[in-house]
Amino acid sequence: MRSCIRLVSMVLGVWCSVAYAEERLLKVYHDADYTNHYESARSMEMGFATALDEIQPRLGEYKIEWVRKDHRGNSVRSYQHMQQYLSDPDALIFFGGLHSPPYIQYRDFINQNGILLLISWAAGGPITRYSEGANWVFRLSIDDTKAGYRLAQYALDEAQCHTPHLLHEDTPWGKSNHNTLLKAFSTRQKNDIKTTWFNWHTKEQEAKMLLRTIQNDGADCILYVGNALEGEVFSLAMLSLPNNQQLPIISHWGITGGSFGKIINNKAQSLKLSFIQTCFSFLSSPVNDFSKAVFLRAKRLFPDELENMSDIPAPPGFIHSYDLGKVVLTALRSSTLTGDIVQDRGRLRNALENMPESVQGLIKTYNKPFHAWAEDRDDAHEALGLNDFCMAHYNKAGHIIVQTRKRGME
Repeated sequence: MRSCIRLVSMVLGVWCSVAYAEERLLKVYHDADYTNHYESARSMEMGFATALDEIQPRLGEYKIEWVRKDHRGNSVRSYQHMQQYLSDPDALIFFGGLHSPPYIQYRDFINQNGILLLISWAAGGPITRYSEGANWVFRLSIDDTKAGYRLAQYALDEAQCHTPHLLHEDTPWGKSNHNTLLKAFSTRQKNDIKTTWFNWHTKEQEAKMLLRTIQNDGADCILYVGNALEGEVFSLAMLSLPNNQQLPIISHWGITGGSFGKIINNKAQSLKLSFIQTCFSFLSSPVNDFSKAVFLRAKRLFPDELENMSDIPAPPGFIHSYDLGKVVLTALRSSTLTGDIVQDRGRLRNALENMPESVQGLIKTYNKPFHAWAEDRDDAHEALGLNDFCMAHYNKAGHIIVQTRKRGME
């Protein structure tokens, strides 16, 4: 059976695969921040579309439709999208994007109502940890229960920080990272770590005041946990200080979810900035036939947006969503669905926990990436581990360059 991909009214935010009329429609709800962090949302869209284009000929009767759901960084809007998903007889997958707070806040609701949530960006540790019954959340992304160990290792061993200071957004995601980082530092006998909290939409003048306070506390580096909008503000505030007063910033990857690289651009070279990423990059990983073929497929699908590999917006969104898309579509291909959407969500969930075949992705080849969840194996719904996490920096053009893989603190 022949099939193809076309874009259908991107203004309305829907693309779908086009095949024969007898195919069964299945929807993927994409709950993401299209308003404030469009680059990350669009990147996830592109990654999944590329995986679908690759798998589609083997999907048989299923026609997949991608539906944009813009939560605008608002957890209540995410909750409304979850309710819409539950009432939609064609909605099979709820694909989460960027922000952790809605999935932490509504984790019980998600699992108690059987929302098949797939995460390709949000990193909050509690999202995939659920011990009260069936766990419906699967992640292929950074996991904050591990990320803190990579950040702490880099700060102490490579950046040579003696008095690190935590600068975190005051959200469930920020607090999740705070707990992990304190544990990570405590393993290295660093128990006197100070923390400064900030809110979303912090302005530059306030950022300067917070940075001065951090300096006065004797910090020699900052471990930042926040998103791109506030990351831009704090980075520009840091650059406004005299060179001898500027501190190194070791950041979570939230800064890469928007236009941060373009805003900072050539200033990134004078800003002492490193941030966590997964260990694959179209620009700095060795080019092989597989990754080249993936990009050429994406370029064919999105010719007006992609000319070179450096054109991919917010690359982690593409990379993770491509890999996760291939995993879930492979699981779908091996599933026997009934036509009852509630039963079919459960069947796909079980298929994800019991995948019989390996899946080649950009980050790695996935052999049984997910397992049945258990309290003594609380990362069973995490496809990536600590050794899949690297550090990165921006080059002069504002492109992300992943650094050599380092073994983290165990």
